[in-house]
Amino acid sequence: MVKAIDAGLDRVEAGLLQEVRFADTIADVSTRYLLQAGGKRVRPMLTLLTAQLGAGVTDDVVTAAEAIEITHLASLYHDDVMDDADRRRGVPSAQAVWGNSVAILTGDLLFARASQLMAGLGEGAIRMQARTFERLVLGQLHETVGPQPGDDPIAHYIQVLADKTGSLIAAAAQSGIIFSGADPGFEAPIIEFGEKIGVAFQLVDDVIDLSPQPAETGKVPGTDLRAGVVTLPMLRLAEHARTDAASAALLERIERDVVIATGPLAAADPIDTNTMASRIVPSKETIDAIVAELREHEATRATLAEAHRWAREAVAALAPLPEGSVKKALTRFAETVVERES
Repeated sequence: MVKAIDAGLDRVEAGLLQEVRFADTIADVSTRYLLQAGGKRVRPMLTLLTAQLGAGVTDDVVTAAEAIEITHLASLYHDDVMDDADRRRGVPSAQAVWGNSVAILTGDLLFARASQLMAGLGEGAIRMQARTFERLVLGQLHETVGPQPGDDPIAHYIQVLADKTGSLIAAAAQSGIIFSGADPGFEAPIIEFGEKIGVAFQLVDDVIDLSPQPAETGKVPGTDLRAGVVTLPMLRLAEHARTDAASAALLERIERDVVIATGPLAAADPIDTNTMASRIVPSKETIDAIVAELREHEATRATLAEAHRWAREAVAALAPLPEGSVKKALTRFAETVVERES
């Protein structure tokens, strides 16, 4: 099975290089930019893995894996514009190189190319792609506007993760079932697995952001904290701050030394990044101390525990699948997601 998946990944990689080529010079350069910067290819790997429950790595499975990865790639271009990110995959982000307009249009081109690939796989593939794309957009929209009055900010945050990350991972895993001709009864558990492991993946990212080992993570410790990005550790910290003086003091230090909001960030209220009008640049010692304090706080430990819970639920969803190498590999994948350090 491992050899078949490795060979399939080689086919996917070659196909990606071909599919993101454009006759237009500017489009050709910008669309290949992040692809050539690398990537873990987690989604294609899941497509190829679940395909082992059917006929294996067929031509249609490879095409679907390419389409899913191109969809993911397109979303990165848009995400970097929304987040005003300076870097992606170790290189300057596309919007930093060409500006927001080119980055957005490049993402649109890639979404179009992914749709073309899915169209060749039939009406069902088009529907799946459209549903997934809709959820990606809704996730970004809800992240941008934040929770509305009366919303639970943590439930809102988890739903954003499910839409922005879980939906595409689920589509990747589902594609392997569909296009390998596997038992349709496997689709529901595989979709649930993908949704839940996607949430776990992003929650671990929240913890990794606070890691003191930038050489391993590829990120400056506290990158999200510096940018005023809402993460579960921050939301949990806001919860603790309602009743715990030390947590309230830490939250106040983050507001004062890292992000200046237009109004006070009440511990009982959702964090609204749209109100974070300006930022100061704290000293390295100050930000390091704040990151270290948040890293060791119960809020961060609770976030990691939450990630493990979602991973366990993902594995439990695999119960209807037959015992064997695929189920074992998916279980190990879930364990790896929550054990990773970068």
